[in-house]
Amino acid sequence: MNQHPLLDHHRYIDKMFPTPLVGVSLSPSDPSILCKLEFFNPARSIKDRIARYILEKAWRTRKIKVGSTVIEASSGSTSIALALVCAQMGLKFIAIMPEGVSQERELIIRSFGAEVIYCPHCDGMQGCLDFAEQEARKRNAFYPRQFENPDNAETHHLWTGQEIISQLPEGVIDAVVSGVGTGGTIIGLTRAFKEAGCKSIPYIAIPTTSHAVGDVECSSFSKRIPGVVECMSKLYDKKKLPEAIEISIPDTLAIETTRRLIALGFPVGPSSGLNYAASLLVAKQLGKNAQIVTVFPDGMEKYFSTELFDPFRTSPAL
Repeated sequence: MNQHPLLDHHRYIDKMFPTPLVGVSLSPSDPSILCKLEFFNPARSIKDRIARYILEKAWRTRKIKVGSTVIEASSGSTSIALALVCAQMGLKFIAIMPEGVSQERELIIRSFGAEVIYCPHCDGMQGCLDFAEQEARKRNAFYPRQFENPDNAETHHLWTGQEIISQLPEGVIDAVVSGVGTGGTIIGLTRAFKEAGCKSIPYIAIPTTSHAVGDVECSSFSKRIPGVVECMSKLYDKKKLPEAIEISIPDTLAIETTRRLIALGFPVGPSSGLNYAASLLVAKQLGKNAQIVTVFPDGMEKYFSTELFDPFRTSPAL
């Protein structure tokens, strides 16, 4: 029998401690936004969920076994999550990443025993996807395809969304707010909330920048908010979620909001600042009594060498 002690998915979820859902206010005058603290996951991001879900399913359907190779194109959190899960399951992992990502990401991935292959900066994330597909075919490796695999959204439909609903026994969710990378989070959560009877409106947080800049992910709205991209996902488009409302947030505001969250004791990355800033705008539109859910997708560790931490590099003399 193709059984692995970690891989009875339903038992695994039953035994998992849910990540906290907490009300967060940056100031007494701000509304409280319900934030799912995904940096409590083992590899410090929401992508731990899709890594576990997709690889468990691949194991049960005999697409992988101990010693199999997994290859994925990802500029950050998904590669880290897959590296951790592969280490636990006895799998080999190869991350295909664009040149220019922060050094912390490579160090974390390699620390889990995985390999990193860089694609030229000019090829962007699309070049990584093309190369990953070629390498997976050549090496007979399992390719999770996070940008098109429906199990990505299903993870949040069956798992993350159910957690949030169980943490809100009164069942009222007026809006869900998230930036879009693969689109799996916003699609899955919206589906879960609607099935639970919540008339929640999905809001898409989009970072904007005042000047054109190069970006390691090429199709990102702003290089300052990694992982929030356009035109990459085959899971999400406006036709598949027509009720979604887009909220534009200046990337400078997203970065400043992230720093304020960190100063309050929430060790988060830039996409969390984006989601929170967008949630505050939604709260102004829907009213102070609206119950708004968002996610803090990852922790701050991958960003120590980025501009997010520039204000903290010089300490005053003791």
